[in-house]
Amino acid sequence: MFNKILIANRGEIAIRIMRACKELGIKTVAVYSDADANSQHVQFADEAFHLGDSAPKESYLNIDKLISAAMQTKSDAIHPGYGFLSENASFASAVDSAHLTFIGPSADSIRAMGDKAQSKILMKKAGVPTVPGFEGLESEKDFSKAAKEIGYPVLVKASAGGGGKGMRVVNEESELSEAIQAAKREALNSFGDERLLIEKYIANGHHIEIQVFGDKHGNLIHLFERECSVQRRHQKIIEESPSILLTPELRNKMGEAAVKAAKAVNYFNAGTIEFIFDPQHSTFYFLEMNTRLQVEHPVTELVTGIDLAQWQIRIAAGEKFPFTQTDFMQRGHAIECRIYAEDPSNGFLPSTGKLLQFIEPHAPGIRVDAGFAKGDEVTHFYDPLLAKLIVYAENRQSAIQKMQHALKDFIVHGVVTNIDYMQAVLAHEDFANGKISTRWVDTIMESNGLSFDMHKQSSALQIISAALADFVFVNQSQSVNQNETDPFSPWKKINNFRN
Repeated sequence: MFNKILIANRGEIAIRIMRACKELGIKTVAVYSDADANSQHVQFADEAFHLGDSAPKESYLNIDKLISAAMQTKSDAIHPGYGFLSENASFASAVDSAHLTFIGPSADSIRAMGDKAQSKILMKKAGVPTVPGFEGLESEKDFSKAAKEIGYPVLVKASAGGGGKGMRVVNEESELSEAIQAAKREALNSFGDERLLIEKYIANGHHIEIQVFGDKHGNLIHLFERECSVQRRHQKIIEESPSILLTPELRNKMGEAAVKAAKAVNYFNAGTIEFIFDPQHSTFYFLEMNTRLQVEHPVTELVTGIDLAQWQIRIAAGEKFPFTQTDFMQRGHAIECRIYAEDPSNGFLPSTGKLLQFIEPHAPGIRVDAGFAKGDEVTHFYDPLLAKLIVYAENRQSAIQKMQHALKDFIVHGVVTNIDYMQAVLAHEDFANGKISTRWVDTIMESNGLSFDMHKQSSALQIISAALADFVFVNQSQSVNQNETDPFSPWKKINNFRN
C-alpha cells in the first residue's frame, strides 16, 4: 500500500479522496494555486505544495509542476480526481515515467476512449450498440450529406472531448452550417481540436450511465446504473440510482454491454460507460466512456455499499478486486444535487464573493461532499461547484422528500446559488413521475417560463441577519465569560441549556 498520495485537484473531490486516504492510513499532499492558498482542501491535507498562479494552465493543468511536486514531497502516487488532467493520457504517461503510480486506468485506455470518433469505431467492433452517425467528416458538404442520410434532428459534437462542450443540436438543414462553425470554435477552445462527428439525435432520450470497476488481474464488473437525464444545456445537475425507467432485463443488458465496452480497451480501475436510451423503441446506444471517477459516484456508493475512492487506491496498489457480479445489488434509492454558486435568474452566470454563511444539512441519510466553508472566497478562476448534496432513502419518493428538506436546510449567504432552482425541479410533477429526458430542463423548466424570484435567497436582509447573528453571539459569549466568575455556572457557555 502507498505511504503518501498527491491529489492533483482541488475542492470537494480533493477532500473526498483525502478522506479515503486517511481511512486507509495514507498521508496526503494537497496542491494549490494562489487563489486556493486558504482553501479547505489545503487545510484538510497532511501537507500542501504551492503550484503557482491562479490560472489553471499555471497550476492544476501544469504537468511538469505536478510531477515535480510529487517528487519533492516524496509521494508514491498521484490521484487526478475528475476534471483537469484526469482523462489526459499524456499526464498518466508522465506519472508512469516518473516511476510514480497513476491512480486510474492505463494511458492506453484513456487514449483509446478519449477520442469520441475512434471510441465509436472500437465499440462497433466490440459489438456494443452505437448511435447511428459518421466520423472523419471534413467539409460542410460531407456533413450535409451525412445529416440527410441519418435524418434530422442530428447532433454535431466534438471528437476530442465531452461534458457538453462543442455540441450542437441541429433540427433542420438551414441550421447546420452555423452549428458546425460554433461547435468547431468551442471544441478548439476547450480541447485544442476542432474535429467533429455527427450522429442521430435522440429527441426524448434518457442519459443513463453504468459504473464499471476492474483490477489489474482481469476482474471487471459493473455496479449498475445512474440516471443522469436532468441536464441543463448538456450539463448534469441531478443524478440518481436506480433509474425507474429500467426493467431488470434491460438493466442486465446495459450492464453487460458496459463490461464488454470496458474489456475492449483492457480497462482497470473506476470508469463509466455512458448510454443514451430511447424509451420509444426501448433501445440504447453507447455515447462515450469517462475514464475516471465521476462527479456523481456517491449515489452508486450509497446503493451498493462500496467505497469507490478507497477501491481506486487499493486497485492502483495492485490488490485484487475480491467481488463478483453476484455480490452486488441495488438497495434503496439515492439522489444527488449539485450545488453551484450561480444565478439562475441571470442566465446561470457564476456568482463570486465571500461565503458569509455556509450551513450544511445534517440528518440520517444525508451526505454532503463540500469544498467550501464559511469565510471562504468563491473566485472566478474555477468551476463554481460548492458542494454535492446526496440523500439516501428506502425508495424514490422518500428520497425526493428527504432531498427537498435537505435543500431547505442548506444555508448559503454571500453568493447566489441554485438551491431554490433545485427545489423547483424536484417539486415538478414530471420529475416525480420520472417523465424527464435530456432536454426536459431546457424545454419545460426554462422555455415555458417556469421561473421564480431567485434573488430571495441572498437578499440584503438575510445577509445582514446572518452577520448580526454572528455579531450578537460573539459579543454575548465574550460578555458572559468576562462577568461570570463561577466556573460551574450554566451561563458560562452559550449552548442548549434551559432553565
